[in-house]
Amino acid sequence: MPRRATFSLALVGAVTVTLTACGSNSLSTDAPAGGVSSSAATAAASATVDPALVAKLPAKIKTAGKIVVGTDATYAPNEFLDADGKTVVGMDVDLFNAVAAKFGVKVEYQPAGFDSIILGVTGGKYDVGISSFSITDARKKQVNMVSYFSAGTQWVTQKGNPKKVDAENACGLSIGVQKGTTQQDDLTARSKKCTDAGKQAINLVIQEGQDQVTADLVGGKTAAMAADSPVGLYAIKQTSGALEKLGNTYDSAPYGWVVPLDQKDFAQALADAVKALSAAGQYKPILAKWNIDSGAITDFAVNP
Repeated sequence: MPRRATFSLALVGAVTVTLTACGSNSLSTDAPAGGVSSSAATAAASATVDPALVAKLPAKIKTAGKIVVGTDATYAPNEFLDADGKTVVGMDVDLFNAVAAKFGVKVEYQPAGFDSIILGVTGGKYDVGISSFSITDARKKQVNMVSYFSAGTQWVTQKGNPKKVDAENACGLSIGVQKGTTQQDDLTARSKKCTDAGKQAINLVIQEGQDQVTADLVGGKTAAMAADSPVGLYAIKQTSGALEKLGNTYDSAPYGWVVPLDQKDFAQALADAVKALSAAGQYKPILAKWNIDSGAITDFAVNP
């Protein structure tokens, strides 16, 4: 589905300790596929380069020896900045590094606003967009999308739900959401139902990054937030009991890596690479490292 803290000062220490333990890939420099000091790094290092996959690399990537990735690194645990403030870590990073190792190329992660990444891919700025994108019909008209994970929407409130939020009737309440996400679309539709029924609209508090959305909720600026399920559940864990889930996950859908529309062979090669990782038993352990293996899929495909 989309996106993503400067949490309150009381929480910063706990978050920093957690981030420090993760593998890394610098935003500003080329990083070897696989990162460092993680189970994902081991998987990537042991992966055998597949000549058949290499043959499907676009000429630009072959020449550069690297895949340039656009990512919004504010969406823990999928993609976020490590304690140094410049190294991207997370499930998406570990998984794509392992995939890139099968092509024998490096990965360079470049920071971007979530809603600018697809445009960056179609304009040639990025070779691939990796930022927890839900696969939608509208996006498939712009780019190829390679499925690799499944997530739904999860609402989150402060502990005890002090403002008595009901996701099915949030009329008149301030709800946090990241700009350009499917959750923003969902909340907009819910707000229209409110006004159509003669009730107050939902006050959408829209932020560029999910980290700020979470901070708004922790600080009481909003009554609840809606985010992708792994992100919402991770925020609950990282805020040491300050937040809790509201209701169940809904509208589960696959995430997709974003590839230019005219590079379907490359998109299929990426799907084949993650299939190979899964067959070798290397896919689920990467997800398990981030406690989100419940989102594992088996039907890796282009534009499912």
